[in-house]
Amino acid sequence: MIFRLILLIGLPIAAYYFVKSSSKRFKLSARQTRYLFFFVVALLVIGVLIVLGRLPVQFILAPVGVAATYLLRMLPMLLRLLPMWQMFKSRVSSSATKSAESVSKIKTHYLAMTLDHDSGAMDGEVVEGKFAGSQLSALALAQLIELAAELAIDLDSAQVFEAYMDRSHPDWREGGYQSSAQASLQDSAEMTAELAYEILGLQSNVSKDEITHAHRSLMQKMHPDRGGSDYLAKKINLAKDFLLAQE
Repeated sequence: MIFRLILLIGLPIAAYYFVKSSSKRFKLSARQTRYLFFFVVALLVIGVLIVLGRLPVQFILAPVGVAATYLLRMLPMLLRLLPMWQMFKSRVSSSATKSAESVSKIKTHYLAMTLDHDSGAMDGEVVEGKFAGSQLSALALAQLIELAAELAIDLDSAQVFEAYMDRSHPDWREGGYQSSAQASLQDSAEMTAELAYEILGLQSNVSKDEITHAHRSLMQKMHPDRGGSDYLAKKINLAKDFLLAQE
C-alpha cells in the first residue's frame, strides 16, 4: 500500500523534472512543454495501471502494433514524399530569407538610407551634423528643410536626401529650394562589391539571375518615370553593372 502511494506521488514529480530538463535542452515553448508533460504523465499512469494489473498489456501493445503496421505499409510512400517535403521546406526558407532581406541600403557621409523593396518606402538616419542620430521620418518639415541646407556641401548626401523628400514630401520644393542633384550626377563614392550588394539588397555570391531580378524589381519602384529619382536609378544601374561585370 505504501509502495503504491509512493509510486503515485513520485511518478508525477519525476515526470515534472524530466519534462523540465527536456524543455531546457530542446528549447521548447511553454505550450510544447505543457503538452509534453501531459503526454508523459499519461504514459506513466498507463504504465502503473498495467503493472498493478488494472489494465491488460494489450491496452498499450495493440495501438503500438497497429501504428507500427501502418507506418511499415506507408514507408515507401513516405520515402517518395521526403524529397518533395525537403524541397518545399527549402523554398519556404529561401522565400522567408529573401523577404526579410529585401531592403536596399545606401550610405553617404551624412545619411544611412534604407529602401524597402516590397512597399517602396524610404527612410534613413542622419549620421553627421546637427541632426545626427535622428530618423528622417521623425523630423518635421521645417527641420528637414534645415537639414537640406546642411547637406548641400556633400553631393551624394544631397541627392539621396532629395530622392527621399520627393517621395515623402512631394511639395517640399515650393519653398524655393534649389536642387543640387541637377548640378551633377557624378558619384563621389567608388562602387564596390559590398556597396553594390547593399544597394540591390542581396547577399554575396548570388547568381546573375538573382542580380537581374533584384535590379528589375527596384527599377520598377525607383525609375524616374515612376516617381523615383535619377540619382537612385543611376546607383541601382551601377550596382547591377558592377556585379555582372564581376561575374
